[in-house]
Amino acid sequence: MSVHSPSEAQETARRLYDMAGILLPAAIRAAATLCVADRIAEGTTSAADLAVRVRADPDGLTLLLRYLASAGLFHRSDHDRYTLTALGDALRSDSPVSVRALLDSDGVLGRSDLGTVNVLHTVRTGRACHESVFGTDFWSDVQHDPAYAASFDTFLGNGVGWDAGIVIDSYPWDTVGHVTDVGGGGGSLLIELLHAHPHLRGRVVDLPNSVDLARARLVRAGLDGRGEAVVGSFFDRVPGGSDVYLLSAVLADWTDERAVRILRTVAGAAGPKARVLLAEVTMPRTGADSHDTASTANDLYVAATVTVPARTDRQLIAIAEAAGLRLSRRGPGSAVRSLLEFTVAR
Repeated sequence: MSVHSPSEAQETARRLYDMAGILLPAAIRAAATLCVADRIAEGTTSAADLAVRVRADPDGLTLLLRYLASAGLFHRSDHDRYTLTALGDALRSDSPVSVRALLDSDGVLGRSDLGTVNVLHTVRTGRACHESVFGTDFWSDVQHDPAYAASFDTFLGNGVGWDAGIVIDSYPWDTVGHVTDVGGGGGSLLIELLHAHPHLRGRVVDLPNSVDLARARLVRAGLDGRGEAVVGSFFDRVPGGSDVYLLSAVLADWTDERAVRILRTVAGAAGPKARVLLAEVTMPRTGADSHDTASTANDLYVAATVTVPARTDRQLIAIAEAAGLRLSRRGPGSAVRSLLEFTVAR
């Protein structure tokens, strides 16, 4: 027998339905993607003029603005003119606490968030959501959309995060003349390595859009004489000639089968004399004892967006051995970063 009155039960049901609502988050993200708050801050306040500035359908934008005004993001006058509230002000690109780029549906984080709408796919299959929503995998989006690649490099492509100081400071780079950063994205980690070790030369190998970013960054850093960026796919061919082949934060995005294929390609480039340095990241879960909403949400989000977010050193070594590599050095590592050196098994 229920202990709740009919009105309490209805209120509980309404609360649950509101929690599951999709329209408000989608509307906020639409406003962020269109930079509506930026245009309002610049003085364009009428719905009709805003539609012209953001290249939107006038009727559709009017409905969006009215809805978001009722939700507290904008003040609406009697003549469909809008100003920003304190809440809506955080959608300005130049706000000190701006979240616009994070919510931009054309950007990497916003697009990844949209993929989690089909978190059911992850729950049913254990696989990331992106392809189930967009019809293509994450890296294909990076390869085919320069703007998306730039967004990825800005938010997720910083190779010096996740305890990457271990890679820069805890490996004997004085014994290395040339390094290839395989899947090195926009070149952040290679640039840090070249700055930290002036004798070192290197290159980034990645997809075309990432290579364009890396080349520009190397020039800005004044390192284009010691570093280069070349187009290549670690599934097909990686150029030879380096002393060390570095893979930093690469394998978590791929299944074991694909990870083996990647390492076989790299082993083929390394040959019998070079070393393969695996600097993988791991995103461990908070654990079964956690009841914190933010922590459990992060666990589910990571599972929905990263193919294999956590592998142990033992699992990484097994994958490398399956690719024909043999462990030759175990670095210091950390809670979120491994440092494992391999040579090609004879």
